Amino acid sequence: MKTIPVAHTDLEVSEIALGCMRIHELPLEGIANLVHTSLDEGVTFFDHADIYGGGQSEAKFAEAIQMSPSLREKMILQSKCGIRPRSFDFSKEHILAAVDGSLKRLRTDYLDVLLLHRPDALVEPEEVAEAFDILEGSGKVRYFGVSNQNPMQIELLKRYVRQPLVFNQLQLSITNTGMIDAGLTVNMKIDASIDRDGSILDYCRLHDITIQPWSPFQYGFFEGVFLDNDKFPELNRVINDLVASKGVPNTAIAIAWLLRHPARMQPIVGTTNAQRLKDICKASQITLSRQEWYDIYLAAGNILP
Repeated sequence: MKTIPVAHTDLEVSEIALGCMRIHELPLEGIANLVHTSLDEGVTFFDHADIYGGGQSEAKFAEAIQMSPSLREKMILQSKCGIRPRSFDFSKEHILAAVDGSLKRLRTDYLDVLLLHRPDALVEPEEVAEAFDILEGSGKVRYFGVSNQNPMQIELLKRYVRQPLVFNQLQLSITNTGMIDAGLTVNMKIDASIDRDGSILDYCRLHDITIQPWSPFQYGFFEGVFLDNDKFPELNRVINDLVASKGVPNTAIAIAWLLRHPARMQPIVGTTNAQRLKDICKASQITLSRQEWYDIYLAAGNILP
């Protein structure tokens, strides 16, 4: 597994991360097998959130692997906070309590990374700054970032927060390419040219923020996977041609498409199947050509001006 450096940190992370949103659905032995397979494949970055499984994803993760100091040293743990039932909450009180809860469930003294999970319309950035200072000063969190935030939301936080925001978790897949489309169809009177996110892709590149694409196999908003889906015949034809020529599974091609982008993104894959994870990890063994990248982009129904 290749690694990528994370700017403004001493982290060198696996270029693929395992998302743990659904692991609470597995028995403990299944979780242990998935985590140890991940480590064996070189995927050492694990993405959690306090709301996943109502906290059970974090708790069962630590229980299944019998978390110990020696095992903890082999992994990078990221968690997210801020989503509450029917609301968002970036208050100082909630952030601090959420981190304490995650640490307890994960059986660890610190998180490598904490992300603010989606924007809070009522955010008071001064409170976020106070919380981050307390968490960093106590050693409970090493680095910080955001999820699903646009450039101005990040700039507002940066006005008050001392710590660099090193990650932004954003929806991106071959069939969810809005942040790419707008940059290719600039100044055109078509839907693809609408800038819906403030040029977040270019902003993150300019400010050395590592993008973590989530749901890299999904189309729409959790409507299903595009691989082997009759709704995307041309896309699957092009991907399957690459499967034949590259000798890797179609899941690896889908992730290799993200890894080919020079922004050096870190896709979050949420599979709970150990063999599928092995297949996905083969993406790290190949590099798509420029033409292959564009062929996939066009096969998904996108256009070039």
